[in-house]
Formats: sequence, structure tokens, C-alpha cells
Amino acid sequence: MTSPPPGWYPDPAGSSASRWWDGQGWTEHLQQPAAPQPQQYQQPQHQQGRSILLEQPVLVVQQKTKLIELTNEYKVADAHGQQIGAVVEVGQSAAKKALRFVSSIDQFLTHRLEVRDATGVVLVLHRPAKLVKSRVQVSRASGEPVGEIVQANAFGKIRFDMVVGGQVVGAIQAENWRAWNFAITDHTGTEVARITKTWEGLARTMFTTADNYAVQVHRRLEEPLASLVLASALTVDTALKQDDRGFG
Repeated sequence: MTSPPPGWYPDPAGSSASRWWDGQGWTEHLQQPAAPQPQQYQQPQHQQGRSILLEQPVLVVQQKTKLIELTNEYKVADAHGQQIGAVVEVGQSAAKKALRFVSSIDQFLTHRLEVRDATGVVLVLHRPAKLVKSRVQVSRASGEPVGEIVQANAFGKIRFDMVVGGQVVGAIQAENWRAWNFAITDHTGTEVARITKTWEGLARTMFTTADNYAVQVHRRLEEPLASLVLASALTVDTALKQDDRGFG
């Protein structure tokens, strides 16, 4: 019977080491197994240029307090109350501000809002003049279109569809005809975010008016749904609910 060639083999004594076989017999030389290398932590991939607003599981939206509101301005904070962004209405003429002062006709006029973080403008929302149903065009600061938020019905529980390239990729659904709780779903109907007046992560006194609310995002979303959810969530009061009847 031919003996195996010299080399390191599992220790016949049963240890975890390898033992040297010299070609004729086992020697006293042992080789301990190499220590396992610690697994290197992989940082989660982050899209270059992706706003911090898109990475938050909770956003708290607070209206800037004014005696007379001629321009919509909102502070956006994280779950700890730290301001990380804002929503500001831009491009209003003096005539439009005068209309806002004496009437509510501006609800039918054009509105343009910017969603901003610390680096600048993240999204631009343009709501053309409307009679019954609203349509909000969402674009990036560069002017690149993202999609649209389109009011699907005018009566009952109002729904807005999020549309990209003619395809519905999600929806915003009010829970009832005067609710301040809204479900945001993807194209399968799965809820991916929620707008609520009753989130209790901060003091309840923050949620005493219809212009302060919280947005809870259930999971990290990819584009373009992420930007459309952000646009709809941060502008539900200004762009989508900019009329007396609101969501119904």
C-alpha cells in the first residue's frame, strides 16, 4: 500500500490543528488553523446627491407662524425635532399676494413651491391654475421632470395618483372625506408611507392645528417613487390641500 506524500493533514488525534505527515509517520509538528478574518462592514449604498430628506423614517412638517399668510412656508424636521429642510412658495407677484389678503381665490391660481434641504433646492413643484381637480408637476432643481401628482376624483374620499411617464406608480388616499390621515401606496397598493396628525414621537402640542403633521416612511424607497412620496408628503397642505374643501 502506497503511503500518502508528506504534507499537512487533519490531526488523527482529533484536534482542530493539522499534523505533519513526513511520508512514513506522524510527527510532533502541529499547524493551528488560521484565525478567521473579521467580516468587513459594508456601508449601505448611498445614491450620490440623494437628499437627507429622502433618508428619514419620520419627517415632521410645521407651518411657519404668521399673522397673515401671504406665502406658504413650512419647516421640515426629523424625528428629534431638528430642522433639516423647508418648503417655500416662490414666484408670487404682488397682485397675487393682494388677492390672498382679501380673498381665497388664490386656491384656483398657479402655485410654485420649492422643497429644500441644507444643500439647496431638492424638488420643485408646480401646480397650474385649476377649477376642480389639481395637478402637481414635480421636477428636480435642474428642471429634470420626475413625475406628476394628479387628482383622480373630486368627490368622496379624494385620491391622488403619482404618475411617471403615463404610468401610475403610487397613490395618496384620504381615509375619509375630511380626514387628516392619508395612506401613500406604491403601484401594488402596498402602503409605503403615512401622513398623520396623531404621531406621538414629539409633544402633542405640536399637532394642535391642521398645518402641523408627521410623515412616516415605512421603508427606504427608490427613485422616482422616493421623490414623489417626498413631494406629496411635504406639500399635502400647500400644493394638494390648497383649497377650502381640501381632500374632500
